[in-house]
Amino acid sequence: MEPPAIERVMSEPIVPDLDCGIVLVGLMGAGKSSVGRRLAKRLGLSFFDADQEIEKAAGCSIDEIFSRHGEAAFRSGERRVIARLLDGGGHVLATGGGAFMDPETRAAIREKGISIWLNAELEVLLERVLRRDNRPLLKQGNPEQILRALMAERSPVYALADLTVTSGQGPHEDVVEQIVKALRHRMATGTKDRV
Repeated sequence: MEPPAIERVMSEPIVPDLDCGIVLVGLMGAGKSSVGRRLAKRLGLSFFDADQEIEKAAGCSIDEIFSRHGEAAFRSGERRVIARLLDGGGHVLATGGGAFMDPETRAAIREKGISIWLNAELEVLLERVLRRDNRPLLKQGNPEQILRALMAERSPVYALADLTVTSGQGPHEDVVEQIVKALRHRMATGTKDRV
């Protein structure tokens, strides 16, 4: 006897056959960590924040890595940590804003994951990043000017991600639902999505 329709729906995976990493990319303040935690919970996957994993591996904060060793050393460590995490199968990974800019990291993500650009307007990013004082790049001048320049530089590269989802002023749960919809569509059709 076949189970009732509601039981069949409840037992079906939210996103079928997901055995690779879902990698969130985008500028600081786009919501990668907050959305990533919620997305991992929704999909029943582990969540990793690349910045936190880098701090664990280095034994110090990202601020300290930048001030002691510079951005090049940070990016090298970031590359190694992300490569290690991508070998871990199905999970959600929030990356730092500059991670996807690195060609090696981008190639590793393309090979072993599904990249999702959380695209947000400048005003949304600025409002979010000014809540905390933990962004090394923003300590080098006017935060709005720095973010505007980063958007201009990085957006064409972020646009290379497999999927693009808008991260706006609404609840992060709305972004999670957009991602789930885009992942389902990608799994069903093999196409890129802009949501």
